[in-house]
Amino acid sequence: MMAVSSSCKGGDTLGMDNGKYVRYTPEQVEALERLYHDCPKPSSLRRQQLIRECPILSNIEPKQIKVWFQNRRCREKQRKEASRLQAVNRKLSAMNKLLMEENDRLQKQVSNLVYENGYFRQQTQNTALVTTDTSCESVVTSGQHHLSPQHPPRDASPAGLLSIAEETLTEFLSKATGTAVEWVQMPGMKPGPDSIGIIAISHGCTGVASRACGLVGLEPTRVAEILKDRPSWYRDCRAVDVLNVLTTGTNGTIELLYMQLYAPTTLAPARDFWLLRYTSALEDGSLVVCESSLNNTQNGPSMPPVPHFVRAKMMPSGYLIRPCDGGGSIIHIVDHIDFESGSIPEVLRPLYESSTLLAQRTTLAAFRQLRQISQEITQPMVTSWGRRPAALRALGQRMSRGFNEAINGFTDEGWTMMESDGIDDVTVLVNSSPDKVMGAAPMYADGFPSSINNAVLCAKASMLLQNVPPAILTRFLREHRSEWADSSIDGYSAASVKAGPCGLPLARNGSFGGQVILPLAHTIENEEFMEVIKLENMAHYRPDDMLMPADIFFLQLCSGVDENAIGTSAELIFAPIDASFTDDAPLLPSGFRIIPINNVTNSQNPTRDLASTLEAGPPGKRTAADYLGQSGPTKSVMTIAFQFAYEIHLQENIAAMARQYVRSIIASVQRVALALSPSPFGARSLQAPSGTPEAHLLTRWICQSFRFFLGEELFKNVDERSDSMLKTLWHHSDAIMCCSLKAVPDFTFANQAGLDMLETTLVSLQDITLDKIFEGGGRTNNVCAELPQILQQGFACLPGGVCLTSMGRPVSYERAVAWKVLNDEENPHCIAFVFVNWSFV
Repeated sequence: MMAVSSSCKGGDTLGMDNGKYVRYTPEQVEALERLYHDCPKPSSLRRQQLIRECPILSNIEPKQIKVWFQNRRCREKQRKEASRLQAVNRKLSAMNKLLMEENDRLQKQVSNLVYENGYFRQQTQNTALVTTDTSCESVVTSGQHHLSPQHPPRDASPAGLLSIAEETLTEFLSKATGTAVEWVQMPGMKPGPDSIGIIAISHGCTGVASRACGLVGLEPTRVAEILKDRPSWYRDCRAVDVLNVLTTGTNGTIELLYMQLYAPTTLAPARDFWLLRYTSALEDGSLVVCESSLNNTQNGPSMPPVPHFVRAKMMPSGYLIRPCDGGGSIIHIVDHIDFESGSIPEVLRPLYESSTLLAQRTTLAAFRQLRQISQEITQPMVTSWGRRPAALRALGQRMSRGFNEAINGFTDEGWTMMESDGIDDVTVLVNSSPDKVMGAAPMYADGFPSSINNAVLCAKASMLLQNVPPAILTRFLREHRSEWADSSIDGYSAASVKAGPCGLPLARNGSFGGQVILPLAHTIENEEFMEVIKLENMAHYRPDDMLMPADIFFLQLCSGVDENAIGTSAELIFAPIDASFTDDAPLLPSGFRIIPINNVTNSQNPTRDLASTLEAGPPGKRTAADYLGQSGPTKSVMTIAFQFAYEIHLQENIAAMARQYVRSIIASVQRVALALSPSPFGARSLQAPSGTPEAHLLTRWICQSFRFFLGEELFKNVDERSDSMLKTLWHHSDAIMCCSLKAVPDFTFANQAGLDMLETTLVSLQDITLDKIFEGGGRTNNVCAELPQILQQGFACLPGGVCLTSMGRPVSYERAVAWKVLNDEENPHCIAFVFVNWSFV
């Protein structure tokens, strides 16, 4: 046999030294392969050791062995590259097939539109020519002039259910591959070899609908099995109960299902569905799983209304799964739902009227689950902390489910609502059911709870945000926990998952240790990731009530932080854990969910109590947002829920703590959201560059009037003609505010310190009146009584005292000055205040 060069294209049985070719025996190749699998790139010492340990290689020079390993690595690299290119080629071929099908569908849609246009034109011409005829009625109908077919009886008999199933199948296929729904490409989603698939949303149909087409490396039967197990991948799905199963004559199955979905926010009820699911195989070998709501059936089957749920309707939807050449499956997913959004306030209806949200939260979630499982099969791996991806997915599902349970607070899970403290912005629920307590408490080896915490409390609220992208705000909350979290309450939460009782939290503003983020896993789409947060040197109570510094840990789930994704909701969910937590460790999730609702009606008052946004504000009112150019239709609803395990005799104390904590978080989020929003001073920055001309004008009036009435400068060494005047006012440590000249003055402007002092934002500042902040502080009558003097004299010096924030917290100040602000025509414009050396009591 002819010897050839031992290059990357050569065989394993050849070596080379100084131009001479050496043939390896099978035994030598086997020994080299064993070493290669253990160490693909051995050092010179390791190669020499191999020669000494393997006498069969003693006649081979170290240089020859080095060349063999180089060639072996080269061939391995070529093999992997060839495999990768083959996979890309298969995917491109499948995507090309999908695109050709999509092109055919669009051509059919164009043909239909041309036909309808011609029909309408012909009808218009006929109407213009035909005169009124009283002997018979002439009716002009639309292009959709289909006759209603005579359906067979729709009852609970097998024949009736099969008739409904076949009708569902036909309508589903017309949406998946036909023109029954007008589909448009979802913004931000472009098909390609690395994309998740072709994603489309409905345009102008009843309800909301989304469709996706793509390729996954799983066989059709496995795909159908995964997709039918909806609670395993659809985080909003609470439960799916299969109430009956029938087998059809064509080896298909009909299932009657009852499904419940969690409400995404505290401000809307949950949804449920009464469904028929039909699974069958088509003649071309494709597998179909389709579903639709059951209604208008004669003599059943039926499902009575369930308390606390709104019955929604699923139009024919489902999955078309076709085997792909070379392995894998081509999948078409259609979701088409009418969520009955008329039952919720108008400002929240985009939550249930957005096809983009449906695509992001449901359709794409199914594809991501399939692709993740496919990748785990082809590339088995163990992530950090020794977890396999499947175990991390299960942890993520538990985290999301626990957070959804806290938001919804279903009575059948043991939740009961506590009485309000007089302010309805925060809802508090308690749960002392054994299942909840056992799930929140760590266990001893004998299976009994290791702590004496015997109840769980949840404090939750929702708020409307404006001009803040959910991704940016969520990323900030993740990376800057100290900006909103209370270290003592973090310590309390961490103690609750350890053995023994835990005392009440420390006072607020305890020391906050360093934050270390330890990544655990990413999804293949990089849309969601799990991590462990380590807070170093945190102070909290030990079981013996001794205050000790220690590191505490949180398991954290984060999603939706990609700024380029359009219409994506974002979540930050976390739960305290022990440093050596196991997969079945107790979890008590808390966190944030932010969902964009861009199609809302114009509203000027995004506040903690979202109900107030349903009432229009008084016309012509000049607000701080007007001065600073705050506008924009981008809105989102944030839902906050925090859970605490506690001893039942501490319920009232824990409830008061939880309410105050959530309110402080709301104030912190509002401050951060304002700083991150594109207005008032710029885009997404905690620093204030330049504002609008109105903001500069108001700043100049404030400073000029202060100098006119008090004879000195409000700010030293600052040029009024430069942008630095506005920046100095905004960042000044003393609280500077302006109020109107009404009989009951309300605030129209405040700098950052003023907003912090009142615990509010610019957009909700206008809802606060002067008498409200001094109510209970002992100066209500004096301040209001001094307003005429301020208008007449031009200023007043006020002694120190105490006022209240918008959330009812007392704030002390050393002294205050009030003065009349004049405009350029020297007419009174407003009254300005400066509160010196203020602090929370």
